[in-house]
Amino acid sequence: SFGIMAVIFNECETSMASTAHSEEQQDRAVWERYLERKNLVLQFLHSNLNLHHLQHYHSEVELLKKCYFYLNVEPKHVTARDQNHVMHRTDILQIIDFCQFQRMKVVGKNQVEIQLTLLTELLDQLERGRQELSCYVETCDVVTFLSQWDFIVQKMSKLSEFRETFLSLQVPGKLYVKHRLVSHATTRGARLPNIKLSLSTKMPLIFDRQESFADKDWAKLKWFTENQESHLERCELHFKLLTDESQVEAGYGRSQEVTSNMCVIQGLQPGRSYEFTIKRSNTYTLVFGKWSDSITLKTK
Repeated sequence: SFGIMAVIFNECETSMASTAHSEEQQDRAVWERYLERKNLVLQFLHSNLNLHHLQHYHSEVELLKKCYFYLNVEPKHVTARDQNHVMHRTDILQIIDFCQFQRMKVVGKNQVEIQLTLLTELLDQLERGRQELSCYVETCDVVTFLSQWDFIVQKMSKLSEFRETFLSLQVPGKLYVKHRLVSHATTRGARLPNIKLSLSTKMPLIFDRQESFADKDWAKLKWFTENQESHLERCELHFKLLTDESQVEAGYGRSQEVTSNMCVIQGLQPGRSYEFTIKRSNTYTLVFGKWSDSITLKTK
């Protein structure tokens, strides 16, 4: 009987050891699976949702909101007949139907506003998604993390889609021309061109805070664009006298168009503060451009 009991005891010990070994293997497998999946999330955060990239995206969106959007027409020139049926090379904007072109500008403006809204919302989704995934990695225990894995995978997939959409929206797109912009009567029978419309951007004008200053009765203003455009275009410079509530006189202002990156304003009052504003001039093809830069200078 002692022999039988010894055999049973040995079998129990062997079974317990085997069970313990099996549980240890399972625990190790669970831990390895956790580490593998955790590393996948960390890799995703460090590549697709890199914090530096998100900060860069945020700066790009803010800059895009300050940009000026224009309607581009291709081709720039067409061949048309005059009243004597002589062929001439003509600027496309001179023969495009005015009303139809204005409608396309409205379409372009709407497209820009939708684009900027979508970019803002997508960036917000990316930033919140990064925080959510980081929270899973940093705070969840092994069991909770693995139980939420399917959701985490879906989240990463959705964020990848958001990122791809965000990147594609950063470049202004083409516009679908629904109506004919040039009539046969305008070209007097000449072959009508295949007109394509698209949106393009120009950088905002920004005052140079170091080079702009005021003296006794004059002020020198200087501005630039972030991409340092070599071709100077028309811009609108506005200034006004700042007054406080205790002053009876009303503030006055003046606007002038400048084709330069610098301007000197004469005839200012000594010891007074003036607000100067710079923006791009309104042109025939401008569809969107609300932002302007301002600087306040005080004469001596």
